[in-house]
Amino acid sequence: MPANLPLPSADALAHSAQLCELIHQDIRSQGGWIPFSRFMELALYAPGLGYYTAGAHKFGEAGDFITAPELSSLFGRTLARQLADTMPPSAAQILELGAGSGKLALDILGEMERRGTLPESYSILEISADLRERQQALLQEKLPHLFARIHWLDTLPEKISGAVIGNEVLDALPVHLLHWVDGRIMERGVASKDGHFNWQERLPENPALLGPAKTLILPDDYVSEISLAARGLIASLCGRMDQGIMIFIDYGFGALEYYHPQRHRGTLMCHYRHHSHDDPFYLPGLQDITAHVDFTAIAETAIDHGAHFLGYTSQAHFLLNNGILDLIKEVPPEDVRAFSPLSAQLQKLTSPAEMGELFKVIALGKGLEDPLSGFLRGDLSRQL
Repeated sequence: MPANLPLPSADALAHSAQLCELIHQDIRSQGGWIPFSRFMELALYAPGLGYYTAGAHKFGEAGDFITAPELSSLFGRTLARQLADTMPPSAAQILELGAGSGKLALDILGEMERRGTLPESYSILEISADLRERQQALLQEKLPHLFARIHWLDTLPEKISGAVIGNEVLDALPVHLLHWVDGRIMERGVASKDGHFNWQERLPENPALLGPAKTLILPDDYVSEISLAARGLIASLCGRMDQGIMIFIDYGFGALEYYHPQRHRGTLMCHYRHHSHDDPFYLPGLQDITAHVDFTAIAETAIDHGAHFLGYTSQAHFLLNNGILDLIKEVPPEDVRAFSPLSAQLQKLTSPAEMGELFKVIALGKGLEDPLSGFLRGDLSRQL
């Protein structure tokens, strides 16, 4: 057990044990070994048991981490300004991937209503029945007059026209773990012994994995990740998009920094009750498992599938470029009770020591000619 982590309840332990048994069964059915991507998929998304599909609170102070929409309405309101600038004059649609508590949708729709730029429809692709219920309850309570515009999807639509947004979505997609050792590339997977999970490495057999792995020249005893799932999602979105924009906000790097020689242990990280550690085998189902995003792979995949690269910058520059300071100015500084919390939230969203530089924003799309306001200053595309 990682040190200094809060102890879960008896019910939570029983839930994790049930998921562990499911994973052990899957390992046995696959001959005693599964790639880490499969372990991560089950730990996060196994129906009714995975971290994102079960009922535990994940977001906010009572959960395991705080996302930007939970931190401040300024985030969603500022993102809404960028979306409004790219919406077509008719048939405007927004698709949000993995909407969490529903707070981002609430803030985007509220701001777009204030600006007179409401989309005709706002769709949410959500695989968690529990989160879907929470989203519906929040949006029904706060925006009852707009609720008919909001739709929940089980799969990606066949055609997309408008905007696709994903905040902290790509980092939660399953990754393959690779180990460059003794002149070979090994895939690090998970085996089962005496009721415990343990690491076991094999030569990778998946051609889709070997292709990008062989392009990387890395030092001996180097461990890192490749996300075929993230590339697959981007490819699917590009194939379905007729016209529009895709905006993804997440923590990550361009490939040169992602696979820097000093980052030899990779980026895999787990989050449990606002504690971070690197043991994915600790209480599966009760903790989040993430990996940083290789934004170079995201951009290249989009281009390979017919989309255009539209911009890459830090979260701080994206929010400042889109007028987050204008939103702050709506509240007079003399109103200390209202202004002080907003000022503190702005600091967390934009400070290099907080979310401002850690999180990046990438935009991809089809059929858009005008530059996007969020990327006019602070261009980081040279880092891809």
